Amino acid sequence: MTTVNNGRKVHRGAKAPGCPVRVGDDGVWHIQDYATARRFLRHNDTRQAGLGIENALRHQHRMRLPMLYRDGPEHREQRRQTARYFTPKRVESAYRELMHRLADQQCEVLRRRGAADLSALSFQLAVAVAAEVVGLTDSAPGMPQRLDRFFAIPDPDARGLSAVRQKAFNNFVLLSFLWRDVRPAVAARRRHRRDDLISHLIDQGCSLPEILGECVTFAAAGMVTTREFITVAAWHLLTDETLRAQYTGGDQAARVAVLHEILRLEPVVGDLLRWTTADVTVGDVAIPSGARVEVAVAAANLDPAEAGDQPRAVCPGRPVGPGLSFGDGAHKCPGAHIAIQETDIFLSRLFAMPGLRMIREPTVTIRPDIASYEIKGLILAV
Repeated sequence: MTTVNNGRKVHRGAKAPGCPVRVGDDGVWHIQDYATARRFLRHNDTRQAGLGIENALRHQHRMRLPMLYRDGPEHREQRRQTARYFTPKRVESAYRELMHRLADQQCEVLRRRGAADLSALSFQLAVAVAAEVVGLTDSAPGMPQRLDRFFAIPDPDARGLSAVRQKAFNNFVLLSFLWRDVRPAVAARRRHRRDDLISHLIDQGCSLPEILGECVTFAAAGMVTTREFITVAAWHLLTDETLRAQYTGGDQAARVAVLHEILRLEPVVGDLLRWTTADVTVGDVAIPSGARVEVAVAAANLDPAEAGDQPRAVCPGRPVGPGLSFGDGAHKCPGAHIAIQETDIFLSRLFAMPGLRMIREPTVTIRPDIASYEIKGLILAV
C-alpha cells in the first residue's frame, strides 16, 4: 500500500467518526462510524428517505414506484430480476467494447478541439453507457443536454416567482425527456424486444409513466454520479504526479485500487437517508420506529477502524476498497462494476494522451440534502 499525500478535494464538512450514533436537535439520528453504518444499511426494518421519495409517494396509489423507492420483498424481487444487466460477465460481453469505443470518441473530441470541459466529455460517455443498459437508444439528438439541465442543482435561495419558474422549467425538461427519449425507446421495444431494462419493464406490464420513473432514477444513478466520479478522479490524478504515475504505470488491478481509494475519499453521495419501520438496534443503541436516520457515508469512510492509518490520505490498496461509497444492503448500487469499468477505460485512454494537462481548475457545488457534489469547468488541454 503506497501512501500519497494528496487528500480530499471535495470538502463537505465530513468529520471523522466520533460517537457512533447520536440524535440531533431536529430529531434526526446520525450515524458516522463505518461498522454501525454498514449494519444499519443492511437492516431490513428501514425504508428509503430523501432522493425525491416524498414527492414520488404521492403517486404510489396510481402507479408502481421506481425500484429505487421500493423496499421489502417487492424491491428484492425486482433487484433479483434485473441483476443480470449489471454482472461483471455482462459488462465484459455487452458493454466493454462500447466503453472503449466511446472513450476513444471523447478523447478524439479533446484532441480535435485542443481543450474541453472534462465534465462534458465524461457525461457523453456515462449517458451512452447507461442508455445501452436501460434501453434509451432511440432518442432524438441532445439527451445529455436534457439530462444535464434536469439534474442541475437547483438554486437553494429561489423564492416566489423564481421558485415557480424553476419548477416549471424542470417539468418542461422532464416532459422533453419523456417525448424525445423514453417514448421512442418504448415504442421501438413494443415492436421488438431487446435485452435491456425497458424491454423487461414492458414485459412486466409497466405503463409509460412508470417506465419514465425508472429511466429517471437510473439516469441519476448511472449517468450523473459516474460523470462526477470520473471528473473528481481525474482531478486527483492531474494534481498529484505520484498518484498519476501509480495509475498510468499499473495494471488493471492497480488502477482499480487507485479509483477505489479516490472514491472512498470522495463518495459522490455523501449522506444516505432512511426511515426506520420498527425499532432498530445497532450496537448498544436502539433507534425508535419512525425515526429519520442520516448515514454519513463520507465520514464513515474515514473511520480508522476500517480504513486504517491516515484515513484522509490517498493510500491505494486499503482492504476497505471504496468503503460505503456505493451504499450497502438492499439498496447497494447495482451498477458499481459498470461505473468503475467505464471510469478506468476512459481515464486510462485519457491519460495516455501526450501533453494532457489541466488549464483551469473546476468549481464545486454541493447538493446539501444528500451531500452530493457537482464539478464543472475542469478544462483539459492537449
